[in-house]
Amino acid sequence: MSKREQSKYKINRRLGVNLWGRPKSPVNKREYPPGQHGQRRRKPTDYGTQLQAKQKLKGYYGSIGERQFRRYYQEASRRRGDSGERLIELLERRLDAVVYRAKFVPTVFAARQFVNHGHILVNGKRVNIPSYQVKDGDEIQIKAKSREMALVLEGVESQERDVPEYIQVDHKDMKARYVRAPKFEDVPYPVKMEPNLVIEFYSR
Repeated sequence: MSKREQSKYKINRRLGVNLWGRPKSPVNKREYPPGQHGQRRRKPTDYGTQLQAKQKLKGYYGSIGERQFRRYYQEASRRRGDSGERLIELLERRLDAVVYRAKFVPTVFAARQFVNHGHILVNGKRVNIPSYQVKDGDEIQIKAKSREMALVLEGVESQERDVPEYIQVDHKDMKARYVRAPKFEDVPYPVKMEPNLVIEFYSR
């Protein structure tokens, strides 16, 4: 098991959920957190509930840094409409999230690395910034030389998840189109996400 796999499965154990819905997750065997006190059950406080909601959302998108995640909250709060919905929209517009949703790679961690290494084109131009905000109608494509990578073939062939409706994908040409920003209920999270609690956490 790679260091990255160990890291992401630690997130699952700590939060007590199978964050990405993968069959390999240790939570499938033990739902309680790691450590000698992991099996103790305590009633969470309001703060604890909000904190866990934030950690789940941050962890799901590849453990985004706290400073960057707070910026997403600030931007979501500035925009008109429901702040929780706007937060999800900003996260789903991340280039690494779109690459993951399109099933070009098997995990969101792989998506971040894949973008970092320059394998992705956006509207024909190379973009190597995972947090790049994709716009409606943008075309995301894997570079021709990168299409036969084992990582890509594993992602395309994976039966663990489906491509959501707000992204159109052509796996033959290895390209995808970001159709529109999703509403919260459109996003196929394997576990219950509560962006409203994340907003409450930061607005305390």
